[in-house]
Amino acid sequence: MARPESLIFWALALAALSSMASAAIVEHTFHVQNLTVNRLCQRRVITAVNGSLPGPAIHVQEGDTLVVHVFNKSPYNLTIHWHGIFQLLSGWADGPEYITQCPIRPGSSYTYKFTITGQEGTLWWHAHVQWLRATVHGALIIRPRAGHKYPFPKPHREIPIILGEWWNANVIDVENQALATGAAPNNSDAYTINGRPGNLYNCSQNPKFTYTYKVQQGKTYLLRIINAALNNQLFFKVAGHKMTVVAVDASYTNPYVTDVVLVAPGQTTDVLLTTDQASGAYYMAASPYASAPNVSFDNTTTRGIFIYENAPSAAVSAPRMPALPAFNDTPTAHKFNSNLTSLVGGPHWIPVPRHIDEHMYVTVGLGLAPCGAPGNNSCGGPNGQRLSASMNNASFQLPTRLSILQAFFFNVRGIYTTDFPNKPPVAFDYTNQNNSMNQALIFAPKKTSVKKVKYNATVEMVLQDTSFIAVENHPMHLHGYNFHVLAQGFGNFNPKTDRKKFNLVNPQIRNTIGVPVGGWAAIRFQANNPGAWIMHCHLDVHLPLGLATAFVVENGPTPSSTLPPPPSDLPTC
Repeated sequence: MARPESLIFWALALAALSSMASAAIVEHTFHVQNLTVNRLCQRRVITAVNGSLPGPAIHVQEGDTLVVHVFNKSPYNLTIHWHGIFQLLSGWADGPEYITQCPIRPGSSYTYKFTITGQEGTLWWHAHVQWLRATVHGALIIRPRAGHKYPFPKPHREIPIILGEWWNANVIDVENQALATGAAPNNSDAYTINGRPGNLYNCSQNPKFTYTYKVQQGKTYLLRIINAALNNQLFFKVAGHKMTVVAVDASYTNPYVTDVVLVAPGQTTDVLLTTDQASGAYYMAASPYASAPNVSFDNTTTRGIFIYENAPSAAVSAPRMPALPAFNDTPTAHKFNSNLTSLVGGPHWIPVPRHIDEHMYVTVGLGLAPCGAPGNNSCGGPNGQRLSASMNNASFQLPTRLSILQAFFFNVRGIYTTDFPNKPPVAFDYTNQNNSMNQALIFAPKKTSVKKVKYNATVEMVLQDTSFIAVENHPMHLHGYNFHVLAQGFGNFNPKTDRKKFNLVNPQIRNTIGVPVGGWAAIRFQANNPGAWIMHCHLDVHLPLGLATAFVVENGPTPSSTLPPPPSDLPTC
């Protein structure tokens, strides 16, 4: 009879072979170039991938290796970020410009290659240079590897729902104008569902401008909702139907039944929807959640249609419309965001790390930068100054000579400093709106300041909104990691009372968190992935203003915890 050790060895070997056999290499080619489209009474030239908006959906299984050849035929610098992918030991493929790579210049190419490990669900990819992601984006859908199942009943069909934002202008020009004047950028002109604005907008009554999907009565569909909008969080509803949330940011949740979903830019939400209503047509619709008081925004609504097969023509011609929340409905937003919990024991679930190595209390918000020489009040921001943004009074500035990851790997000095503070340099009443425009607090220096972290250290960070200009909900995205959302609340974080609210059992797991307007969010993650990882506000109006920092995570003690050298075709600066 075989010895027990021998049986264990062969069992492990067979499991390893089975795992290798179920993994595949999935290869795509992206041609990024100009595309002319008709929207809202205008013909516009946009930047798009493979001639489509949204760009191509990528379908993989957990464990697969993804290879994407990117040819930049556009007139702009370009990188592609694989939003939410861990990039374990493949940080060179993460994509944010000047963080992990220099941009792909016009006429050049670069191949992204990485293995998708320990993740399944809905993620997405998008450009990570200026505002190009407005039209350069697409779904990245990770299904369970062969032989594994969803932790919920298999749906009849899966439907990507990509919420976007549209300008009747060149988005690069919109951003450049704002940066040149110091003012806020022009608002968008429409929102979109899968690239189409819907029939509430001018020149959009032709059915081709409204996303439509035929469904069968009595079936359950998995909607993979992605917010690809640049600057707005969006409420999403389907008339007459409940939805059951089963995952957020490619992390499974306990089923949560709701009639409204809130998705911040960068976030994804998977919901099950059962077509259990009378045969007919039902609008799906999205409208903004705008939390900043007295700040203008695109207050319009996009909609598409679910049409039941064999529905009466009278019902199809008059779809039901859902009642959407008011744009400033913070109670509804907070109810949704704070009621989600993770599926304990589900696929790839990770418990909350209990030992904390780094305690961080980080303020986030808009501020001002000087217009120029002292006394110059001719810029377009408040008080004639420039709009700016900061975290812990440091307004992040991207390097230009070399990426942060290259500087870290090759030990090049002068690209970044490791002095990002663990707490604000000055303590004050952060959310008291009487501090708005406080000249002693509102100006933050521009610098490339990062936080250096030892391998495997556990970081707890409380993100605190501020009222320098106005309180606002900030969707904060961390590259390279998921984090546990321990708690959220309003006002200033109080460690004595608010720590008692921490959920250490089944908190939701995300890569992007909406810090409540005039409030705080507490997150925790284990830095087990060496490299350079930016954390930034996923409102693109705020990132170029400096609402970001980066974590430089040191190598571990073994080859399997050490970042390998960069690929030979990594773009140079």
